[in-house]
Amino acid sequence: MTEAPPTDVHELVGKLIPDDELAPPSVEAVPLLPSFAEKMDECERLCGRPYSELPYGVQDALVLRRLRQLVNTVRLNPLWRARLDAAGVVEPPGSYEEWQRVPLSDKDTQRDFFMGSRDGMVVPHDRGGFEVVASGGTSTGNPLETVYSLRELHDTYRVAGRFLGTYLLEPHLTGDDPKWLLTTLADYQMWSSGTMVGGVLQQVPGVNYIGAGPVTAPVLKHLFSYRGPKALMGISAGIAILAELGADMGAKARESFRVALYGSGVLSRRSRTELKALYPNLSILSYFAATQAETIGLQLTESDPALTAVPGLHLVEIVDERGRWVPEGAEGELVVTRLHGHEAPLLRLKLGDRMIRRPRPDGPGPRAERFEFAGRTGDVLHLNDSQYSAHRAYEALRDELAKAGVADLDQVAHEVQFVNHREERTIVLYAAVDDVLGPSYRLDTLLGPGGLQRVLTEALPRSLSLFNDGEANPASIAKTGYSLQVRFVPRHSSDIERSRLGKVPLVLDRG
Repeated sequence: MTEAPPTDVHELVGKLIPDDELAPPSVEAVPLLPSFAEKMDECERLCGRPYSELPYGVQDALVLRRLRQLVNTVRLNPLWRARLDAAGVVEPPGSYEEWQRVPLSDKDTQRDFFMGSRDGMVVPHDRGGFEVVASGGTSTGNPLETVYSLRELHDTYRVAGRFLGTYLLEPHLTGDDPKWLLTTLADYQMWSSGTMVGGVLQQVPGVNYIGAGPVTAPVLKHLFSYRGPKALMGISAGIAILAELGADMGAKARESFRVALYGSGVLSRRSRTELKALYPNLSILSYFAATQAETIGLQLTESDPALTAVPGLHLVEIVDERGRWVPEGAEGELVVTRLHGHEAPLLRLKLGDRMIRRPRPDGPGPRAERFEFAGRTGDVLHLNDSQYSAHRAYEALRDELAKAGVADLDQVAHEVQFVNHREERTIVLYAAVDDVLGPSYRLDTLLGPGGLQRVLTEALPRSLSLFNDGEANPASIAKTGYSLQVRFVPRHSSDIERSRLGKVPLVLDRG
């Protein structure tokens, strides 16, 4: 006889995470707790629908109960207990409003709790069964580590892999031929977010996974000669270069490339145009991940830039400077809490990204949180005591340069980078282009230094950062004493600085 699901949501989630599991009595009891993936599977079975498509009321109630369990669990650890007590969080949250009182964690929290003696782990790491994942320190140069329970880490790969395959790849990888999913993440990245992303890609149902690492043109040609449709995941620079690497590839092989997933930052319009010109069937989508979260959000369609969270994987929050949720349509900082892993939870971690919170969909398909990338938290131009969003500043400067007839940077630039020389009070915008002389000549003849200064004072007031409460106008920009330079440089120029992982920071500060 089939078991009837509880008709009341609270009864349902109480059945899934019963009271005797809600507050583990000791550290020794924590590894014995059933995994959260088991609870998701049981919820799916009882409700007769895929977890990702369950009503929001069911998902929200189960996640809140899991958060209550997480708070009870971390309170077994003296560091976490002191941290929560200091914030006035002495009881597990009874609502999402109460959850927002839990203090935000940052890189210092991560370092203090999960590096060295790793005193923030609920279950000590000397018991084994953990995986250490490290950030390469792309922005700071200082590596960070955190720790995951292996048993639930593999659960999350399965959850995210199934979601990726069902809602993103399945519409593109069609037909009866073998289906291929490749990544060009390098071996040295595989200790970092790459190992987590690779774990997800291996769990996509019905595909053949290839961890290719960095590829040359002959290797890419060989891989694309395999019969069947292909998807490839890499960092944005690794996706952009596929236009060069595939130039001598045959038509049939190029037509088999169906999905390109870029995993960091943004992909320029110029790169998108080149890729689509070479690969006629290609869809270019964002796979947003971080070291602490193997799949934060996936862009499911090209027509909508919003990212969709994997239901049940993390609690994704977009918050203001006080850690409170911003309203839909507003911009805030990305915060994630991993819902899987009893032994070493990390609550409300700031990942250093800014997002715009988007409405949750009500139609067919997944019912999930949605948000749109708005830049790194550090992508800020500091002019004396004022802060300006570098992404908005770029968009405003792009529009001004196009209006002046110099160039449309979205069309001609492969990469852009701001360098802020604070002592000299000069902002230099570098743009890597194929034709350096043409736009440079138009810049000098159509604008010149005086015109560029007008561009700066007109553009920056439109780019105030999220947390800047001040006002700006052309006169206030002029009073800062800052000047603007725009330099067009050849593609791959060393004037544009890259991280060890090949990423191009949008902003570099110089003293």
